[in-house]
Amino acid sequence: MKHTLIAFGTLILGALLPAMAGAETLVLYTSQPNEDAQQTVDAFKAANPGIEVEWVRDGTTKIMAKLQAEMEAGNPAPDVLLIADTVTLEALKRAGKLAAYKSPEAANYDASLYDPEGFYYSTKLITTGIIYNTAAAMKPTSWADLAKPEAKGLVTMPSPLTSGAALIHASSLTSTDGYGWDYYTQLKANEALASGGNGGVLKSVATGEKAYGMIVDFMAIREKAKGAPVEFVFPTEGVSVVTEPVAILSTAKNVPAAQKFVDFLLSEEGQKLVVSQGYIPARNGVAPPAGYPDRAAIKFLPFDAGKALDNSEADKKKFAEIFGAS
Repeated sequence: MKHTLIAFGTLILGALLPAMAGAETLVLYTSQPNEDAQQTVDAFKAANPGIEVEWVRDGTTKIMAKLQAEMEAGNPAPDVLLIADTVTLEALKRAGKLAAYKSPEAANYDASLYDPEGFYYSTKLITTGIIYNTAAAMKPTSWADLAKPEAKGLVTMPSPLTSGAALIHASSLTSTDGYGWDYYTQLKANEALASGGNGGVLKSVATGEKAYGMIVDFMAIREKAKGAPVEFVFPTEGVSVVTEPVAILSTAKNVPAAQKFVDFLLSEEGQKLVVSQGYIPARNGVAPPAGYPDRAAIKFLPFDAGKALDNSEADKKKFAEIFGAS
């Protein structure tokens, strides 16, 4: 009996070892909403059988605090990051914390949507435009409309001190001809409210508490589809954009799987997943979701991730001087 059990155990172990040896695990840190993150992981695993994914989801600020603590302890866990903005990844790149990877899928993207050395790649386009309540007297078409007398006391927006997308928007808009920080001074004089994040803006405009707001596109468009009395406008001057970039850590333990993850997100299949989740795809030739204009019809405000990183603290300070530390 003893010899039989040993033989049986050896047989089972022999059968398991090849499977265990062939198993791969990819560790992902992401700021995607939970549902989107689960869909992304499931789709990647379906396209790459044999790769398991362990993932941690939180807001970009909390994800970066967790990663920083791990780096200081000498044991960063993730192989790959999928977070909100390129400014954060530009900081990691400068610190030598990212690994360059030249994805073959990059040929299908505008050069402005990825790092030229391959340190990070944009995976979707989340723009900031204008939301307005359909009962509002004025139907805005321009950023300048929010500073008009008709909008006095009726405008709300997220604070760059709270929202990364709002900080990128401020960086973009103040770099646009005809605007600059004088525009934000005009908004303050017009009694615009700047506080919190995009969720508060949506609630305020949808309920009619405020008539107009600055907001990320998908929130307004999804809410309109649910029957809310709101419209979303891509202003004539253009919109700022957050691109949810992906990057491989220089300390990645499973580089081949991380590269496959990057390729999947940038692939046509990965970009169609982005569309099904209700976002504008970053890849050329993939149609946007229902409710959005064609990508070619959307004008984007100028943005330089390196410049935005250099100016981020000064921009926050300037905004706080105008609106207060809200």
